[in-house]
Amino acid sequence: MKLSTFFVSSALLFSVAFARPSRLAERIAAREARRSKPFVPSANAASNSTHPEFSTNWSGVVIETPPAGQTFTTVTGTFTVPTPSGNGAASAWVGIDGDTAQQSILQSGVDFTSSGGRVSFDAWFEWFPNFATDFSNFPVAAGNVITVTVHATSSTTGTATLINESTGRTVTQQLTAPDSGAALKGQNAEWIVEDFEEGDSLVPFADFGTVTFTGASASTASSSLGPSSGVILDIEQNGEVLTSVSTSGSTVTVQHT
Repeated sequence: MKLSTFFVSSALLFSVAFARPSRLAERIAAREARRSKPFVPSANAASNSTHPEFSTNWSGVVIETPPAGQTFTTVTGTFTVPTPSGNGAASAWVGIDGDTAQQSILQSGVDFTSSGGRVSFDAWFEWFPNFATDFSNFPVAAGNVITVTVHATSSTTGTATLINESTGRTVTQQLTAPDSGAALKGQNAEWIVEDFEEGDSLVPFADFGTVTFTGASASTASSSLGPSSGVILDIEQNGEVLTSVSTSGSTVTVQHT
């Protein structure tokens, strides 16, 4: 079931957290236009992997700076598709840019939606600010193990690859930046569970239990970094922290609280 058939948008304003750029709700169904939001840092925002920063829509880990003189070209991670509950949605994805470099994101992942006891899943790719697009003929189910890799072949071209380790199916999509202003900077790498937007409002955030990214790595032309090099992000809405994120080695664990 698509989100636009059962979610009623409500304007959400947050004064204590910053909003990372949200993906388009068009990915889910109606595909109405929306705009990304700039950073609005929280007074409690930190910049290390021990004390998290807070966001209205992103939870996970972001590496905010590559090694000196380098750019991120590949980000990968593997996660098990969760079973969401209640009425809501969320999305697990990996990406390049979109944090400090906000003009573009090369990203790919899986949406999971729950409504009235029904659950649905959509695998997608996107070069923000272009619209997201679902992969065709790539079914995803709860419990499937998915490996996601995004690779920038240049600042304006790249690929998104999903492997369903449970079914053996692989899909790859070539992507091009929608315009010159959306060229990648290669400054950020991320592993994220997101509360995305429909229209101008965040959708109800599904209780997804736990999403764990394993084998998480971000590569440049000459080096590779793990999530321990990044900043932990937790979602905070209306003064309530909705996620708890931790890292260990090449693992990022995002738990709905």
